Amino acid sequence: MTTFNIELTDTFGGESNYSWVKTTELTTKKSSRRAIIQAAKAWAGYTGLRCIVEDFGDMITLRPRGICHIMFITFEY
Repeated sequence: MTTFNIELTDTFGGESNYSWVKTTELTTKKSSRRAIIQAAKAWAGYTGLRCIVEDFGDMITLRPRGICHIMFITFEY
């Protein structure tokens, strides 16, 4: 089981703006990056949307195409 935190916020000029923020903690049975990203996209309602994904090791960022939002997924090994 993998537990991770999600922050979803808007962007302004390509940078995170934090004029509003939604946070949650999710758990998945699988610990793969794909399973984590799928669970996060399902929570945010982005299932089926293409996203630009950046992986920094302990944090993943998702930027849905065509929407001025950014999602930060953080977890511990």
